[in-house]
Order: sequence, then structure tokens, then C-alpha cells
Amino acid sequence: MGGPALRILFCGIEPECGAMRELAAAASGIELVTTSEAHPPDDIIWPPGGGEPPIEAVIVTQSWLLSSGPAVISEILRADDGLCLVLEAARLDGIADHIVSERVMAVPEDHARALQLAAALAHTCRLERSQAQIKMELRAAQRAAQLVSTEYQRQQRDRNKLFETALNNMSQGLCMFDGDANLVVCNDRYIEMYGLSRDVVVPGVNLRAILEHRKERGSFAGDPEIYIKDLHAKVAKGDVQTQLVQAGDGRTISIANRAMANGGWVATHQDITERTRAEERIRHMANHDSLTGLPNRAAFRDELEQALKRVRRGQMIATMCLDLDHFKNINDTLGHQLGDKLLCVVAARLRDTVRETDTIARLGGDEFAVLQVGLDRPEAASAFAQRILAAINQPYEIEGNQVNVSTSVGIAIAPNDGSTSEQLMRNADMALYRAKSDGRAIFRYFEPEMDQQLQARRSLEIDLRNAVANEEFQLVYQPQVDAVTEEITGCEALLRWKSPTRGIVSPAEFIPLAEEIGLIVPIGEWVLKQACCEAATWPKPVRVAVNLSPAQFKSRSVMQSVINALAVSGLAASRLELEITESVLLHDNEATLATLHQLRGFGIKISMDDFGTGYSSLSYLRSFPFDKIKIDRSFIKDISDKGDCAAIVKAVAGLGKGLGIATTAEGVETIEQLHKVRNEGCTEVQGYFFSAPQPGEALRELFERQEASRAA
Repeated sequence: MGGPALRILFCGIEPECGAMRELAAAASGIELVTTSEAHPPDDIIWPPGGGEPPIEAVIVTQSWLLSSGPAVISEILRADDGLCLVLEAARLDGIADHIVSERVMAVPEDHARALQLAAALAHTCRLERSQAQIKMELRAAQRAAQLVSTEYQRQQRDRNKLFETALNNMSQGLCMFDGDANLVVCNDRYIEMYGLSRDVVVPGVNLRAILEHRKERGSFAGDPEIYIKDLHAKVAKGDVQTQLVQAGDGRTISIANRAMANGGWVATHQDITERTRAEERIRHMANHDSLTGLPNRAAFRDELEQALKRVRRGQMIATMCLDLDHFKNINDTLGHQLGDKLLCVVAARLRDTVRETDTIARLGGDEFAVLQVGLDRPEAASAFAQRILAAINQPYEIEGNQVNVSTSVGIAIAPNDGSTSEQLMRNADMALYRAKSDGRAIFRYFEPEMDQQLQARRSLEIDLRNAVANEEFQLVYQPQVDAVTEEITGCEALLRWKSPTRGIVSPAEFIPLAEEIGLIVPIGEWVLKQACCEAATWPKPVRVAVNLSPAQFKSRSVMQSVINALAVSGLAASRLELEITESVLLHDNEATLATLHQLRGFGIKISMDDFGTGYSSLSYLRSFPFDKIKIDRSFIKDISDKGDCAAIVKAVAGLGKGLGIATTAEGVETIEQLHKVRNEGCTEVQGYFFSAPQPGEALRELFERQEASRAA
């Protein structure tokens, strides 16, 4: 956006001001002024002394309004007739009577949306102020023209001199015609505006000749006879007749014709092309996404509402919600700028895929929606969804980077799956969630049971949050024993949830949800602290092993959590073992490795869990000196029956021996499996053959029996 930055005033409490300043700093063409003072900001809107330009739009938060009083809205509006105000408010209770003005717009408490709307309104304010200035100039010019018509016979020489000066310094084109439509006078701006010849446009020439000349020059596209006839009819009505006309070259001209007593008229021509384009841009911005140019959520909802009217007449439509799989990883690894360019390319591919009768929109982030109309049966949406998948899933070449990304699609059909836009969008979103749960890069139709599953998930989430608050978790410990001596060398801490309403909930059921909604971080901190406190009571040097989630590393709080747990418990760092899977190293590898090196530097042991189940475990053994490899139980289960499992266990044990890394065989349940892993070279074993996971009290009895056996 050209010209000086838009000056926007933000009225809010100090934390809100700080957040909005950060948001405005990332936007271009905006100068944000903030205040948290609880009084009308008249001196900010119109700075005293004229040293700074005035404010062009105001954003007011509900919290600031509560401290200043609702009446402050009227006081702000009275400061400037062209000023508009954006109110950020979740509810309008108690203040609705104060926002009856068309210059007040309320939005939900969303700084980004409020700033975008305020920028559009500020631009309109600037245009209106400019238009007011133009109107002042126009009135001055019209007064000069009136002076010409009334004082024409008096002081001819001086009058002509003043008239020419005023005429040729106008920003509008001006011309005067007599009652026979012959030109009396025109200014230079009129001739320049239409590219006319000064040899043709001279006093006395008829308007018809001027229009024919303009037609030759390409600045008039109408019929001169019809134009003149309509003009005479309007002038005959008296007063000022204003009309907008399109010049032949695409410009928009505002023409005001003022009737004179002698049957003639004075016409002013103003080129308002830029103003109309700016207004069109504002209208476009209100209904389109600024990044991709696609319709936005509001525009899509309007199209969906119109389509639903046709559904009520017997037609069928499909609403599709889609987003890019693992798009956040692209932003995190390649940067948001490249992510934005990827979204633009995705939008272009979607445009090429849909029909002209269909609608595509960007809802926000990496979320898109498609409205398919004119279906003859619900299954017809499948082929369309398959084309979308095929188009989006093709590789991308962006700034020299090969980017591979897929999309998942959820489909809701009207009228089968809903009769309102809200129902269709909600059901399509649930179908999208199912598509992601079923493996991504696929499409799924909405099914009624999805709503039940969503409700069940929400119920589980509520119970899980309550479980964190009410400390409904407990730890059990499974011993890890030396493969030769069969003495306990450590124990793995395993989390259990004992719900008062659900009973014992499997970790496989609630851990993925906890990771998804961010609860794994506080749960993980609790597990670390509890496990360390329990292990501090065990015989030395028995270690405790605690599993860490990738989400804990993403939160950047792992180091502090571990240090706090050791400090509170008094456990020696050498007796703590942290188990990670290779998924921890898949994202932000350098930062994660740095954290692991710091932890190992304190003397903490680091183990690679579920070794062999991924596709790049060997490369991670090169990038970090792990203290232990835990062979996944899937290889131990079939070690007696399948030669390949035995070969893998032998190879991993040999690899560990060569690298000086201990190897633990997980899931040992029989004496035969024990002999196998022992013969293949594993240094430790863990499984039900020795002990099921035990609470702390039962574990202490195991330690006592081991001590007694050793003493005997």
C-alpha cells in the first residue's frame, strides 16, 4: 500500500497494547499508537500543534471500555466525523446502546482480525478526508465559476484574469456550456484529462463535436445524441446533477452538472479511478484471503448459504474441508516465508482442479474448503476429492527446495448431512478429523457416529484435564535385570491413570490425546518428579528409567524439569535414565541433540527405546552416544520361532557391544526367550518373566528379597 503509513490508535490495557504492538510491527504500512489511559483520547486523535498527522481509525478493547465507560465511544466519534471505531468484544451486554453509529464495528476478541479491519477503515477514512478536501476545492472552483457567470459584464479584464487563474489551477476539469450546448469556456485540466486537441476544443464549439472528438481519441464510448439528450433532461431539472461514467480507456469519471439561469450549465469532471479502485480493493479484502487471493471464510459461508437455497429446491451439494498434513513441520524446518509460498501454490492447484461453478476458499492457516454444486448422487464427490488429493500430493519445487506434502479431505453432503452452513462445516470438519486419524492423505465422508466419537473424545479430554488437576495418576515400575546375574539394575517407570468414573485407563488411550492437547508436558513433569522421589528410596545404584515424549522436547522445558526433579528428590543424576524414541529426533534435530548432550553432561543416562521399529535408528546412533539400546518387544516375541528375529537381536547386541552400548531386551516372558537373548549377547532383560509392573511398595519387597538372597 503506497503513501504514508496508516495511523491507528489502539485503546486497551497494557498487556493488550503490548500484544497489539508486536502484531502491528509485523504488518506493513501501519503506524500503531497505543494508550491504556482510561479517558477519551482526543489529544491523540488530533495531536495539538499539528506536528503529527491525525488518527485514521481506532481499536477499543472491552477491558479498556469497562474502565473508561461506554460513553467514551460517542466522545471518540465526535472527535472526527470520518473516524471509524473497531470494538473488540466477546459480548456487547451493557454497551450495545452506545454503538448505534454506522461508524462502529464490533468483532470478537481477535487482535489480528481487528487490526486488519481497522487498516481497511483507516484507508477509507483517509480517502474520505481526501474527498472532503476535494469537495472544498470543488466548492471553491464552483464559487469561482459562479463569479464568472454573475460578474461577466462587470470588470471584464480583472474578472477574466482571476477566472483563468482559478480555472487552470483546479484539480478537476471544468467546462461551461450555454443553452445551445456550445462551449463557453473550459480549463486546461479538462483538455488534458481527455487528451483533446486545443484546436478543436475552443469557445463556441458544440458539445456534439467535442464528444465526437473524444470518441476519436478513445475517451468516450457512448452515443453522442443519446448522451446530449439525457444531459439536457437532467439540466432542465435544475440544481446539481452528478453521474459516474466510464471513459473509453477504463477510467471512472465523476461529472457534476450545475444548471445556470440562461439554460446553460457548468460541468466539473473529476477522475476518481484510484478512489473507486481503492474501494474495490477494500471490498475485495473484506471477502478474500490476503495471501492466496482466495475467498475467505465469510465469503465461503455466503456462497454456502446461497447453495443451500438450491438444495431446498431439490439439488445436492458437497462441502469439503481439507488441510495440509504436517504443515507445521514445513514452517518449522523451512520457515514461514516458504510455507506461505507453498500455500499459494496449493491454492493455484486447487483453482485448476475445481470447476467454474464450484467455490474454493482459504479458511485460515493451512485449512481450505471447497463447495461442489450440482451433484446427482453423494458418491459423485469421491472422484472430485480424489482429483484434489492427486493435485495436492504432487511434489513442489519452491526456492530450490523439494517439498512433499499431502492433504486430507473431509466431505459432508447436503441435505443428507445437514441443512445449515454451520452443520455442514462442522460435519465436514469431523470427517476431516477421521481422515487424519485413518492415516492422512485420504478422504472420508461424514458418518453420524463421528459425532458420537467426537463427543467421546471431548469427554475423555475433560476427564483427562480433571485427572491432571486432581492427581489421579500413579506410577508402577517394571524391573530391568542383569542378563547374567539376574539382579535388578534398574526399573522403568510406567504411568497409569486410575479414573474415578472410567476405572483404569490404558496409556495407549490417553497418552496420544495428552500429546495432542499439550497436557503431556505437565504430566511428564509429574512423572519425572514422582519417579525420582521413589528411586531415591531404592538401594544404590539401582536406576530409574523415565520415558520422554517428543512434545516435551518441543516445549523446551525438558532440561528445567529434569533439574527440578533431581533437586527435589535428591537422586543422583547417574541413577536417572531417560528413554527416548527416534521420533524425538525427527524434528529440530540440532536443538534436541544439544539438549541431550547437556543432560548426558550432568551424568544422566540416555537410552534409545523401541530400537529397530523405525527407519533411521542407525543414523541416530552415529549422531549421539547413547548409553543403552532397548530392543523392541516385537523381536523378542518371535525370537524362538523366526530366524530373522533372532538374527536382528544378535546383530543389535553385537552392534551395542562394538559401540560400548548396553542392550536391553524388552518383553521377555519365557525361560526360552531369556536363554535366547542371553546367548545372543544382550546385557539386560525386562519383562513379565521376572516381574510385572509393580507399585512402589511391592517393588521394595523385591529389593529386600534380592538383598536377602545375596546375603545367603
